[in-house]
Amino acid sequence: MSGRLPAREAPLAGEGRWLLRAGAALALLLCALPMLRLFTEPFRAGSAAILAELLRPAALRASFNTLETGLVSSAIAMLLGTAAALALAITDMRGKRVFAFLFAMSMLVAPQVIALAFKTLAGPASPVLGALGLAPAPGAPNPMLGRGGIILVLGLHHAPLVMLVVLAGLRTVPREIVEAARVDGARPGRILRDMLLPVLGGHLSAAWLLAFVAAIGNFGIPALLGLPVNYLTIPTLIYRRMTSFGPDAIGDAALFSLLLGLIAGAAMLVSGRILARQAVPIEFGRRLEPFWPLGRARPLVEVAAVLVIGIGFVLPVLSLLATALVPALGVPLRAETITLRAFEEVLLRQRVTLDALANSFLFAGIAALAIGLIALPLAYRLERRQGPLDVVLRFAIDLPYALPGVVVAIAMILLFLRPLPLLHVSLYGTAWIIILAYVARFLALGLKPVGAAMRQIDGAIEEAGALDGARFARRLGMLLLPAVLPALTAGMLLVFLTAFNELTVSALLWSAGTRTLGVVLFSLDEAGLANEAAALGIATLAVVLGLMLAIERLAALLPEGAIPWSIASARR
Repeated sequence: MSGRLPAREAPLAGEGRWLLRAGAALALLLCALPMLRLFTEPFRAGSAAILAELLRPAALRASFNTLETGLVSSAIAMLLGTAAALALAITDMRGKRVFAFLFAMSMLVAPQVIALAFKTLAGPASPVLGALGLAPAPGAPNPMLGRGGIILVLGLHHAPLVMLVVLAGLRTVPREIVEAARVDGARPGRILRDMLLPVLGGHLSAAWLLAFVAAIGNFGIPALLGLPVNYLTIPTLIYRRMTSFGPDAIGDAALFSLLLGLIAGAAMLVSGRILARQAVPIEFGRRLEPFWPLGRARPLVEVAAVLVIGIGFVLPVLSLLATALVPALGVPLRAETITLRAFEEVLLRQRVTLDALANSFLFAGIAALAIGLIALPLAYRLERRQGPLDVVLRFAIDLPYALPGVVVAIAMILLFLRPLPLLHVSLYGTAWIIILAYVARFLALGLKPVGAAMRQIDGAIEEAGALDGARFARRLGMLLLPAVLPALTAGMLLVFLTAFNELTVSALLWSAGTRTLGVVLFSLDEAGLANEAAALGIATLAVVLGLMLAIERLAALLPEGAIPWSIASARR
């Protein structure tokens, strides 16, 4: 039953206004104000200067590279993600839960770690290909560097995103449609072609747009695979301009961030409108279940699933682990060559790595805690007290999460570069600008599970508490908080998991003493310390795996859809 209180039955509507307004004001301050500041910055230079900057050869080349890698990689993601979603939702493939978990993990692992894994896998010093006799000749260029490698890794990395969107679409298909078709003698292939795919058209289009937006805004993969060969996309061009410390660095970065934001924002608006039109007007009691027995083809489908996970995730990770376990690049992995020197170096000896590890835990933890504190009043306002301005509030919260991280980072720099009014303190160059950027960027991620749980709470529970004399704060803390606590915890863990691995925002906002793990891993790779970078990548993978398993333990207590990879069809 919906938790929304009808206006005529809401004698409680006036209570708690100060808390709800404070939460909304804080969200707007963190999410909307930086975006407005970014929008106004490029226009200070005038239209002629803007046009001249956009028409420079480097800018045109980076724009073309961004569109090319975004379009081609999103096509790869569409093929793999859609096939994975269909296999999970409509077939009797075995091992669905493990496949869904590992496939989603390949997306939740930091992009720079995945890029480093593929880089170590395909290079001349690859311990895995070397053991198989397939490594390129010594001195040969790494085939993963440049355009082709970026497109491939982006496509593999964003395929799980497509899978989740398509699965969400399949959940809206009533089982009765398929059952009626089967009664008429329709075969599974015809049901898929004539009934499911037309219904899924909007979700497929939205999935492609989301994969495209994720690809054009990705920094970690183009940075590790493109910068060494001077293959620039708009995010890496912005990074180059910001690290050049030229007089026009911030203005140029703001211009390209705005351009990237406009492209991504337009794609997200179109995606949102498409998904809104996909709402099913008729409610059915039962959802779609697997209806396609694969028969003799089942082993082939399962082998294909294993190959996708193996090539796209397991094999690169094993190569990363092997690189971390050998004393130097090019040394074959044998029992006598295995060493933990790289792990000892990055986890026990190097001060910069230890500081970065502490910073990542601290920044991600504070951001997750802050989002946990404001998520409940925000979810209550958006789900129970919907007003005309809440549409703007919801859009403002979703915007930083939808836009590329580099856009959020530049917006934060522009907003906090000068000292704060009244306080006369600048946040630029401090840990607080990174934390505030994390809160703004991942607020929508932490809010989603809480909103889903809030919608399932019967409004009569709160009315009963009010009749018993409980005031708003007491009802919120004693009645609603225990009911949404599992979802709130899952949301905080998701925020921590994502912020802990973040690179795009922190790469532009870090300063001395505020390096994060993503920044240090990028720096180690740039310095040619491949073994240490691989060891750090494996360490972050272990943290991601542990957090995902912790979130998985909460799955039984959460509303459906609260955990991205916890798929109902994958549990059968």
